[in-house]
Amino acid sequence: MRTTSNDSHDRAPLLEVRSLCKRFPGVRALHEVDLTLGHGEVLAIVGENGAGKSTLMKILAGVQSADSGELFVDGQAVQFSGVADAIEHRIALIHQELNLAENLSIGANIFLGREPTRFGLIDRSTIYHEAKRHLQSVGLEVSPLTLLGELTIGRQQLVEIAKALSIDARVLIMDEPTSSLSQREAEALFEVVESLRDSGVSVIYISHRLAEVERLADRVAVMRDGENAGDLQKHEINHDAMVSRMVGRDVSRFYCRTKRNDVRESAPVLAVKDLVVPEHPRQTVSFEIRPGEIVGIAGLVGAGRSELLRCLFGVTEALGGEMRIGGQSVDISSPTEAIAHGLGLVPEDRKTQGLVIDFAVKPNVSLASVKEKSRGGLWVNFAAEDADTNTAISKLSINTPSAQQVVRYLSGGNQQKVVLGKWLAMKPKVLMLDEPTRGIDIGAKEEIYRLMESLAADGLAVLFVSSEMEEVIALSDRTLVMHEGRLTGELSGDEITEERIMNLATGIIDGEMNE
Repeated sequence: MRTTSNDSHDRAPLLEVRSLCKRFPGVRALHEVDLTLGHGEVLAIVGENGAGKSTLMKILAGVQSADSGELFVDGQAVQFSGVADAIEHRIALIHQELNLAENLSIGANIFLGREPTRFGLIDRSTIYHEAKRHLQSVGLEVSPLTLLGELTIGRQQLVEIAKALSIDARVLIMDEPTSSLSQREAEALFEVVESLRDSGVSVIYISHRLAEVERLADRVAVMRDGENAGDLQKHEINHDAMVSRMVGRDVSRFYCRTKRNDVRESAPVLAVKDLVVPEHPRQTVSFEIRPGEIVGIAGLVGAGRSELLRCLFGVTEALGGEMRIGGQSVDISSPTEAIAHGLGLVPEDRKTQGLVIDFAVKPNVSLASVKEKSRGGLWVNFAAEDADTNTAISKLSINTPSAQQVVRYLSGGNQQKVVLGKWLAMKPKVLMLDEPTRGIDIGAKEEIYRLMESLAADGLAVLFVSSEMEEVIALSDRTLVMHEGRLTGELSGDEITEERIMNLATGIIDGEMNE
């Protein structure tokens, strides 16, 4: 049984927020929000996308300023005009989207903008030894001289955490910190969080993975629609209690769809044989997907799932093998060719790869189809653009003030729907989704699940990658499992279980480790 420090209840809160408000154009992000954080406490913040969690955290970290309200540190009123002010009070934010420079070394990233000096020059020896110490604290055994770009996304996330620890933070804010981590890396992170709490550091932990919250949190603060929706003490924290406060309704079970077997008789819409993905040149991949089928791709971080989708979409060119679409052999070496052959890809990083974040909803929806639907190949077909946008907003239930709303100001779930709307306007044959619900709240997840099921019922082939085991099990008619760049197995029906997926994902085939 874990407990917070005994004196944490008798002292003034380390951090306190009173009546905080924040608005963006057309969006009320925060309204009269109150929050307290004790010394040596792990406080989890949960809520649906658009609940205001990330906005609140950015204000606490000095990234954004509040319109009104008060902020206190150790009982003293403070005002943050920038990140430096928050760092001065030893408050650090680990962003959900990594904020690192891939062309610099790990050590340089950790101390970027805060480089120690000696005789007027950067003290590289201190950077090396201090960076190594902080890397070891997050379980990352790698030289600080290594270029950041050589690390996987999961390891880069650990560097981001080490960077935050390097300021000797009293308050560490973690926004979806395990979204890119393998299970082993996540377990290492949990140990770091618990160690920090035991040493007196306070942690604000935001996650849509409620099992993590149950394990780590001493207290949970729930937000809904930019407002407080209640607190849960340690003994009250469980999945149903959190979800009911988040969505304002009782959710008794995880989403589940009726699996389809009838599609297996139809001809494949996409067939891949001995495909060689550049990132794993010694492996080949073969599989098929049929109209109306939802096929999940499971595996651990680094298994090659995202790389496979990017190769199919022409982002990287295959080194060998064959692709057939509708029975016809095709050679796809660019996304333009993939689109022409009826493939669509919703990427993992929607903000940089799926959207033009500072464009409105309408031009984002029409982005992939504007040329095909143009007049004479030169003039934008505004009528078609309006029709596609209105259809997407209606069919996908995109919560936006208007088609002219800049997508930056939409919640993560609604941003994801805009990306989906872009591809639906193209009427693809195969829709590929890479982590379709990453960073999306429970309510928005269920909407995405129902949309995927609806698209499959209309005859679209859906191929998706997910790191969430429940998601793969609930949605897949068939599941392809990858390990180190190769398919280690295919599961269907009652075979799709957590144990069988994990065995294949770790290279265990027919009870034996396959190298």
